[in-house]
Amino acid sequence: MTESQKRILITGASSGIGKALALHYAAPATSLALFGRDGARLEAVGASARAKGAEVQTFVADVRDREAMRAKVEEAQQSAPIDLLIANAGVATGLSPGQIIEHPDAVRATFSINVLGVFNTVEPAIPSMCARGEGKIALVGSMAGVRGLPYSPAYCATKAAVHLYGDSLRGALAPHGVSVSVIVPGFVETPMSARTKSWQPGAISDEAAAKIIARGLERGRAVIAFPLFVYYAMRLFTILPPRVVDAAMRRFHVEVPETHERGES
Repeated sequence: MTESQKRILITGASSGIGKALALHYAAPATSLALFGRDGARLEAVGASARAKGAEVQTFVADVRDREAMRAKVEEAQQSAPIDLLIANAGVATGLSPGQIIEHPDAVRATFSINVLGVFNTVEPAIPSMCARGEGKIALVGSMAGVRGLPYSPAYCATKAAVHLYGDSLRGALAPHGVSVSVIVPGFVETPMSARTKSWQPGAISDEAAAKIIARGLERGRAVIAFPLFVYYAMRLFTILPPRVVDAAMRRFHVEVPETHERGES
């Protein structure tokens, strides 16, 4: 890696937004550290990024494994300091019509990946960034983390946790020269959203989402939310009478498939 190259680490890089970000940033001036669990898909993304001139390392890893993530993030930093870390890996789970409660093991897996996975990704990189006095951290949340939705309780809770963690980190790390951005996407056309049966206002492609995210990060935005009309609607819902909002949301037909992931009971 040359001194002029930008070093970017992305988790969940084998599909969806993570893949789109990897390919967006792929260029001769970029060194990518791509993390994912599916080795074949991850290597395919890596090959495409290399074809665009980027230097690429791929790391097959499960973000739930704290020690493995610590070792692999530290390994990723050995060749060059991480300039931008994007904690993107996540899963969705929810309720289908007639289902009253989410499967307890699916709930715990969702928390392990979406929340603990973010901690396991970010924590190993913070000391070196603070020591250098520079670096960017981006956490991928969701509109579902702005206001709870009756058809996806656990997922909403995990993304709300990511938002608050990012807000807290931003204030804590700013004096050390490290910036933190919270990414709040609405519906993005990914394999995960394709499994959800619902009205998806303002849905955009993963490539378009990657461009918006990259532009927001370049401008140093604390919150990168899109589309804005959905974000402001969700913010409005937080101040309206809860029972009114709950009743309105229950009128929509939404089916969020239960994740196949399983965690400890």
